[in-house]
Amino acid sequence: MRIAVIEYDKCKPKKCGYMCIKYCPRVRMGDETITVNKETKKPVISEELCVGCGICVHKCPFGAIHIVNLPEELETPVHQYGENSFRLYRLPVPKENSVLGIIGSNGTGKTTAIKILSGEIVPNFGDLNSERFDKGKMLEYFRGSELQSYFEKLESGIKAIMKPQYVDKIPKVLSGTVEEIIEKIDERGVSEKLIKTLDMENSMEKDIKNLSGGELQRVAIIAAMSREGDVYYFDEPSSYLDIYQRLNVARSIRELSKEKTVIVVEHDLAVLDYLSDYIHIIYGVPGVYGIVSSPMGVRVGINTYLEGYLKDENVRFRDQRIEFDVLSDRHKKLGNPILEYPDLIKSFEGFELKVEGGVLHEKEIIGIIGPNATGKSTFVKMLAGVESPDNMEIKTDLEIAYKPQYIKRDFDGTVRELLRSVGGDESGYYRSEIIKPLQLENILDSNVGEISGGELQRVAIAVCLTQDADIYLLDEPSAYLDIEQRLNMTKLVRKKIENSEKCALIVEHDIVSVDYISDRTIVFSGDPGVNGHATQPLEMREGMNMFLKDVGVTFRRDHETKRPRANKLDSQLDRKQKSIGEYYYMKE
Repeated sequence: MRIAVIEYDKCKPKKCGYMCIKYCPRVRMGDETITVNKETKKPVISEELCVGCGICVHKCPFGAIHIVNLPEELETPVHQYGENSFRLYRLPVPKENSVLGIIGSNGTGKTTAIKILSGEIVPNFGDLNSERFDKGKMLEYFRGSELQSYFEKLESGIKAIMKPQYVDKIPKVLSGTVEEIIEKIDERGVSEKLIKTLDMENSMEKDIKNLSGGELQRVAIIAAMSREGDVYYFDEPSSYLDIYQRLNVARSIRELSKEKTVIVVEHDLAVLDYLSDYIHIIYGVPGVYGIVSSPMGVRVGINTYLEGYLKDENVRFRDQRIEFDVLSDRHKKLGNPILEYPDLIKSFEGFELKVEGGVLHEKEIIGIIGPNATGKSTFVKMLAGVESPDNMEIKTDLEIAYKPQYIKRDFDGTVRELLRSVGGDESGYYRSEIIKPLQLENILDSNVGEISGGELQRVAIAVCLTQDADIYLLDEPSAYLDIEQRLNMTKLVRKKIENSEKCALIVEHDIVSVDYISDRTIVFSGDPGVNGHATQPLEMREGMNMFLKDVGVTFRRDHETKRPRANKLDSQLDRKQKSIGEYYYMKE
């Protein structure tokens, strides 16, 4: 079965003059394979007439057209957004008293799937002319499956609670203090415990409009868990949160699943592994289509996603498997010293940061880990020259490239023009080393002010790594990125540093990314918002053991993929590792 999808936000017929129509061989023969919508003035492709030659795909200068062949058994989608638009095939299957984890690339339909399951979106099963819900069509589509029973219950009155993906929009629809908002919606009498567990006690009197991203995320999670429902959906609950907060949220979600049905969409592999009972993979082409796999056990599901091959369905959805090199266990010989910095002190109103002096070396990547609001970004800003220490001035002739935590959209122009301004070019080398790994090909001609948060993050990473610098500083580069994009980013940084005489420091909350990319680590601790302390750069085992002991979580390596896996709290292996002080894997 052939589907044709046009990303209409990228389609600009006034600039290209309808090149898809001009070069379509069927149109030249007199068929109406591609026509123009009279209202939108955008092209429309007839999937019945299209022969799949791919000429329009290659001729479109904006990469807006996708022609894809799918297996015949996927003839009817669960939902399609419109003509020549994204469509989703199959749905995940919720199960009572367990946590269903959903894993997949951005743009393949994860959020669409949970909106259908929660009742927010009424599936149209590809019937674009249908204006109302057709119960008969739904029962026929899901007849004989677990989803038939689920949707019958949903229609009969079970209540679904949704924690939204974009928590930054909450202040636009709610007003008042955190305490006032949570008091109004606490139907289960659990908010007081959750406030303490998720460390929100000092934020209760704040106005919702003055909260940070991490505070908004935790308010949204507390609000969702405090409402009375039967099924709970959490869309990317770890965004904006540090590692401590992520694991506390994971524990709270597991506690909730003892009496409720829970579905979680998550990009942090360690968190997803820690909280899930089973996994669905959603694969496909971002923005074009998504297909939901059969349910799998957690370990098998995540490893299958990393492999890129569904054995049961005989489908390869990625050209290459994602592999983990055990870099952290490698005793790497450090390169020549590149920068030595002394003890640093920086104070703001109500906050003080103390940093132990250290030495940065060529060909090494240092992961910076620790709780939010303990000074990680401030430390990076001091090295970048954005902030000055109170006790001295850092003087260096080194060139430093810096990607900040919060990225501004202040460039007036396209992504291509922005990259050119910092040294990017059109060479094949630059495209293969920077553009392709960060998946920027299709947005090069998009205006910087109009791209999504995830696209902006990837552009900011490209801007930083394009510069000819001695030290690269990246503050939370994995934010807004899906699993594959995160691992591509870490590989890109790893390759750049290993093939040069450079050094990189990366602030990161994703344990998998930290483990994959770091040669050494700087550990932050302290009382968030009050004081912070940073160690000198430490060997990975020493630093991670120090950090994870404070978090109270132990890790092991998956014997097949070598990826980090968090041990279930109080499991036999968890107790054993804690007893010998090996929180960061046991030496084999």
